[in-house]
Amino acid sequence: MAQVTVSIDGKQYRMACDEGQEEHLIDLAERFDRYVSHLKESFGEIGDQRLTVMAGIMVMDELSELQKRIMGMESEVQTLRKTRDDALIKADKNDSALTGALGALAQRMEDLAGALTIKKA
Repeated sequence: MAQVTVSIDGKQYRMACDEGQEEHLIDLAERFDRYVSHLKESFGEIGDQRLTVMAGIMVMDELSELQKRIMGMESEVQTLRKTRDDALIKADKNDSALTGALGALAQRMEDLAGALTIKKA
């Protein structure tokens, strides 16, 4: 386990994380510290615990909104996939019908060519 020291509201916290995740943890702590700093600027000194809880709630609100957007996008992707699949099925049917019609037309042309050859002889 790796260990890093992060700073939240000017206080240092030593934390453990998986090897290779140090920079990610530091980035997360810096982002969370920005929430705390924003709240501190807005409300002043209202207590560390209250600031931390408020910042946590702000992060969870943002996460909730992002999850809603993801669910909407997943639904949209599902609809697009269904539309694509329906279009591909329709295109395959159209291709089959066209191939059949062209085959029948080619046969008729051969039959007419054969009939014309017989009449000339």
